Amino acid sequence: MSKVYVGMSGGVDSSLTAALLLEQGYDVTGVYMKNWTQDLPGMKCPWADDLADAKRVAVQLGIDFKVFDFEAEYKHKVVDYMIDEYKAGRTPNPDIMCNQEVKFKLFLETALEDGADMIATGHYARVEGGVLKQAVDSNKDQTYFLYRVSGDALSKTLFPLGEFTKPQVREMAKERGLYTAAKKDSQGICFVGKVGIREFLSQYVEQTPGEIIDKVTGNVLGHHDGAIFYTLGQRHGLELGGGLPYYVVGKSMDKNEVYVTTDLNDGSLWREDVTLASVHFINQAPEAGEYDIRVRHRAPLVKAQVSFEGDDIKLHINNAERAVAAGQSVVMYSGDICLGGGIIV
Repeated sequence: MSKVYVGMSGGVDSSLTAALLLEQGYDVTGVYMKNWTQDLPGMKCPWADDLADAKRVAVQLGIDFKVFDFEAEYKHKVVDYMIDEYKAGRTPNPDIMCNQEVKFKLFLETALEDGADMIATGHYARVEGGVLKQAVDSNKDQTYFLYRVSGDALSKTLFPLGEFTKPQVREMAKERGLYTAAKKDSQGICFVGKVGIREFLSQYVEQTPGEIIDKVTGNVLGHHDGAIFYTLGQRHGLELGGGLPYYVVGKSMDKNEVYVTTDLNDGSLWREDVTLASVHFINQAPEAGEYDIRVRHRAPLVKAQVSFEGDDIKLHINNAERAVAAGQSVVMYSGDICLGGGIIV
């Protein structure tokens, strides 16, 4: 009987994952990854409640339960990375780094050392022989966040929810009377719950007022409390009021200036040629050619010509995409197979 350690976050997805694997005959142990416990002003970190919920479900299922404390590594590998990227003027994705460094590296290694044969999580994805495939529920598919995981790690990973839709998962959890069946999905930053990125970053960087400038006229339209808080294509939070909406089309970290326009066709907002660095392929690198790509989570798949230049990927997107921000990831697909991708330069 294969021994599987299930990452249980206290949510409905990972709860049902544990239940299904138990029904399939696996020897299941639930594991809560203690990644982040810090409260923020006016916002209590939900970790203790999540841990309690995960424990309750483990008791319901009659499985062993452990807590793995990854807080120090998480701060170093995920949180510090995110803060450094924002300071450099880029827009990182901490969920992707968490999967790469914590869930499918640290958790996997720790579980195997502790006697597990495999790990499992509640991600909406499918894996076959180390090949990552999109979930049946395209609305919930999480392969975008998993593109930096290695094929070797995936060959020791189970994703039982990849075959189901979210409504089916809710219903199956309800049928089994799982404690978390009706629990709402967590929102906001992966590790801080409901708090927004601005509130989180404010704890680590000084708020430095600067000017919001009309890119076309050069006129000062308003003021902001730090260029670090703004990203390409952003419309909300500018508080310029009246008339047509303004969009962020650029910023200078050196001058602490944010540049905006009302012109949705502004060239800075649209890109068809993109370079990707920090390239990672789940298995072997594909040949140059046309592939489907996704420029952000939930963005539709679009066609792009892919070529390789040294360690980088060059993309020519058939129809220019909006708000392709440096620091974010572009992920490549061949049919329903997630190949890998890289980080936008």
